[in-house]
Amino acid sequence: MMKRKTRRHWLMKSEPDAFSIDDLERAGTEPWDGVRNYQARNFMRDGMQVGDRILFYHSNTKVPGIAGIATVASGSYPDASQFNPKSKYHDPKASPEAPRWFLVDVAFERKLKRVIPLEEIKQHAEALGEEFALVRKGNRLSVFPVSAAQYDYLLSLE
Repeated sequence: MMKRKTRRHWLMKSEPDAFSIDDLERAGTEPWDGVRNYQARNFMRDGMQVGDRILFYHSNTKVPGIAGIATVASGSYPDASQFNPKSKYHDPKASPEAPRWFLVDVAFERKLKRVIPLEEIKQHAEALGEEFALVRKGNRLSVFPVSAAQYDYLLSLE
């Protein structure tokens, strides 16, 4: 398989009471476990490579928005929580020989000077383009690609 030369960009959502940008800063690097959506899994398993940039998004909170920047720190590998019957992410159909769920390690880069709130991002929907998943109705994905132009534009709002 040919290695890609250009870095990709992603947005990854996390509920801050479960795992926040502050938690990632303390940990340094952390496995992004618990994703149980096939499209999001495929982005991590098939699309992400070490060095790709991540917009770290706080969801399901009073002010949802982009809180920081991280990088992909590993290739994809099986999410161990799928094999643990005590985990809320256990998948009885998965086995170590035939894993269903994959993850990547994510490394802290920096917190933004301020959270860029979803309400503000929505005001820039036209500039970001209609394919920008965060402002599309009905998008529930926790991991999705962002173009380099969208990434740069969003950071310019900081």
